[in-house]
Amino acid sequence: MKFSYKILLCSITILAAAFGFGGFFFVNYVFESSMEREISQAMNDSSILQFALETAALNVPSKYDVLHDSTIGQIGANLESSQNSSLLRISDEGLQTLYASEGFVEGTELLSNMEEQTRIYRIIDSNERYYIQTGIATTAMDRSLYLETMRDVTDVFSERDQGFSVYRRLTFIMLICGSVAMYFMSHWLTKPIRLLAKAAGRMTEGDYAYRAEQISRDEMGQLTGDFNRMAEALEQTIHQLEDEVRAREDFIAAFSHELKTPLTAIIGYADVLRSRKLDEEKHFLSANYIYTEGKRLETMSLRLLDIIVTKRNELDAQRIDVAQLFTFIRDMYDGKDEVGLKFQYEQGFVWAELNLIKTVLLNLVDNAYKASEPGGTIELYGIKQEDGYCFRVKDYGTGIPKEECKKIMEAFYMVDKSRARSKNGAGLGLALCSEILKLHGSELIVESEVGEGSCFYFLLGCEEVKNHEAED
Repeated sequence: MKFSYKILLCSITILAAAFGFGGFFFVNYVFESSMEREISQAMNDSSILQFALETAALNVPSKYDVLHDSTIGQIGANLESSQNSSLLRISDEGLQTLYASEGFVEGTELLSNMEEQTRIYRIIDSNERYYIQTGIATTAMDRSLYLETMRDVTDVFSERDQGFSVYRRLTFIMLICGSVAMYFMSHWLTKPIRLLAKAAGRMTEGDYAYRAEQISRDEMGQLTGDFNRMAEALEQTIHQLEDEVRAREDFIAAFSHELKTPLTAIIGYADVLRSRKLDEEKHFLSANYIYTEGKRLETMSLRLLDIIVTKRNELDAQRIDVAQLFTFIRDMYDGKDEVGLKFQYEQGFVWAELNLIKTVLLNLVDNAYKASEPGGTIELYGIKQEDGYCFRVKDYGTGIPKEECKKIMEAFYMVDKSRARSKNGAGLGLALCSEILKLHGSELIVESEVGEGSCFYFLLGCEEVKNHEAED
């Protein structure tokens, strides 16, 4: 059952119960008030008739020592003719009827339950008519008499029945009107829910950009806003996951391609060496090619392993003297005279994992060597800044196009693949550097111009430093 129908059903049930009980108590309250008024009037009439009976008995001539039954009957007839609102009956000590109005209900049930000098009443139903019957014991000329009256209250009961009938019709009409009103109201109240359901359905079908319309500022409006914010976060997460899956697929495709190319060459040249007898020069060239491609595969596998290791999200940071890093790079490239290496740095300390930062600097310098022409210069800078210690590696080589700068951090991406492969490049060095620096809460930034060279730099947390310059 729809939620709007549930609201409608509950509302109709509550409305019907409210009208039913309300009408019942209201009509009953009016009826009971009328009955109390009629009972009070009947008791007053009984008191008046009692007084009139006693007075009439006192006016009987004194020659009669005893009040005869016929005289009592005559007094009863006179009392009835003097008023027309009630029927009356007079009985003697033995409950024998001495006078009774025409239509007075037979029976002595009321008198048999009456004590002396008390007045009682009951409501009786006779021939589809309703009466209030009263009874009282009185004394007239040493005779004990019982005076009963019957007051017709059929109109009060008719008014009650009519009230119930009118209220039933009114309740039915109000329920119909209320049902129509509640139908539109429930439809309006549940509109935000329908919009949310529609949005959820669209998102289930893959339309993650769809948002629910916010039509109010109440709790449902807040829920719609929260749903839209959740949908936005979900959309971003899904796009991130899609990008990650796409990147992983690209990585696998690139890795397969990078494996296939050197392996094909290695297998081909190995087959030539195995199946043919070559002269010394061709034999050397074939073996050298196998050796070169094998080293490239080794480098690629080691760097892939390093990238996997850096994703462990654990860092064993320590206090490192930057001079130690620059000295390490100088010793590693000492004797390579084809490209000049220049150092300029400010002495200080950084917080990092030593081996990982050495790997970053080695990869950056190695890339600078590959991009530089013989006789070129590579510059390494260490600069103390307010927010950390900045390492810069600058070369004056081929440079990188601006549209390529955002892609060079991706695994296996190479700007000039033929040049990179000729120098055992695998397109993994910068990806490795990027992962290591992310682990340190930093990032690798590149500035480059085609034909003018490139500058790679990153920032690490540091302590106070003092100026120091060194050149090689």
